[in-house]
Formats: sequence, C-alpha cells, structure tokens
Amino acid sequence: MAQPPQITQLLNQWSSGDKDAEAALTPIVYDELMRMAKRLFRSENSGHTLQPTALVHEAFVKLIDVDVDWQDRAHFYSLAARMMRRLLVNHANARRAEKRGGGAVKVTLDEANVGADAEADLLNLEEALQGLAALDERKANLIELQYFGGLSFREMEAVTGLSSSTIDRDLRLARAWLKDALAKN
Repeated sequence: MAQPPQITQLLNQWSSGDKDAEAALTPIVYDELMRMAKRLFRSENSGHTLQPTALVHEAFVKLIDVDVDWQDRAHFYSLAARMMRRLLVNHANARRAEKRGGGAVKVTLDEANVGADAEADLLNLEEALQGLAALDERKANLIELQYFGGLSFREMEAVTGLSSSTIDRDLRLARAWLKDALAKN
C-alpha cells in the first residue's frame, strides 16, 4: 500500500497551484489547526464571540491566499500560528472598540510557562510581545511559535535553525521578560 504524500510535498505542490494538493492537504492539517485553536481558547469564557472553528477557517482562508515557498510542515504551522495570533488580536481590538475599552479577551499564559497563575488579556500580551520583539525579535518569535503555534522544541529547531539549548535559554529569558512586562500592566 502506498504511503500518503507528506505534508511538505503537498505544501510545495499546493504553492505551485495544484488544486488536488490543496484538497488533499486540507483534511490533514485541519485537525492540527483545530488543536492549536482549541489550545488558545482553553482559558476563554464560554460566551466568547469567536470560536475555535471560526478562527481555523479564517486562518486557513488567509493561508490559501499567501504566496510562500513552504519549507516544511513546521514552517506552515508557524505561519498559521502567526495568523491566528493576528486574528485574535484584531478580534480583541474590534471588541474593545465596540465596548470602548471593556471586555478584552483573557488568555492564560500557563501553557506557555510564562509564569504560574500569570493571566493577561490578549491586547496586553500583544503589546508586551511587540516590546520584546523590539528588543529581541528572535525571542519574541520563539514565544509565538511555542505559545500560539504549539510547536515542540524539535519543530522550533527545524523552523529557526537554532539548537535546543539556545531555544531553551532564549525561551526562559523571554518568559521572564514577558512576566515582568505583564506584571507592570
């Protein structure tokens, strides 16, 4: 029995315009994108106006339109994580604008190991990540890959080309910096 095509192969075929590759890729990546979205929504209240399925669909629509030479599956999920983050921030900004400052989306950062019981709203997190990126873009990118993308160390090594010891050190420093920045908000 023949092996199904690898995600990287399908991504490359898809970016070359192969609609059959897109159709084959969609069900393969959909489950992983849903896992990422559900992880992001784990700490949300049940009345949140954006649901994981809608987030996945919006992100996937944006991924279809992106013109990228895919390196591998980790590169795809990294970009998907970045798009989900942007969509959540845009949604939170729109909600804040509607309510004139109230009801920002809450995100628990325990999963990213930013700190025990550390909780911050998404807009404060976005502001803190932008501050970290201004100081050290690599560390901000690693936080994004781990927290929003759910990438493992091995996947982050593949995406960034960094060693696991460098990733570990950078993540520890980034978490400490974010914890301090979020505590000031």
